[in-house]
Amino acid sequence: MKRLVLILCLLAGPALAVQPDEVLSDPALETRAREISKELRCLVCRNESIDESNAGLARDLRLLVRERLVEGDSNDEVIDFVVDRYGEYVLLKPTTSGANLILWVAGPVLLLVALGVGLLYIRRRSGAAEPAAALSAEEEARLKQILDD
Repeated sequence: MKRLVLILCLLAGPALAVQPDEVLSDPALETRAREISKELRCLVCRNESIDESNAGLARDLRLLVRERLVEGDSNDEVIDFVVDRYGEYVLLKPTTSGANLILWVAGPVLLLVALGVGLLYIRRRSGAAEPAAALSAEEEARLKQILDD
């Protein structure tokens, strides 16, 4: 029984990150705030959303999100506002446009280039190992003479 309580407490940890004084009275707005909070990265905890983080900065961001929603912003407007303020690093799922497109494409392109260079190297190496021509009769006689001495 104690183990069950302990497991339930550990699983409920991230759910306790949102403090009761942060929760909006309108359930629809609170649901939207939680959805947005799950998409934003805690700048202190790195790979944790602000919805799950107990850091002070995450709390400030959660309050900012709720404040913007109460003012009437759409979900996209709230996310754009936070990104404008903190940069694209705050997004848990980075965009695939602009300068980020180079980063998304560079990995696969470099892999293909490396495979091409490797195949080219293997082809040239296997082609260079042609067997030498057989010795002529004069060369064999000379070789025999050298070995006998």
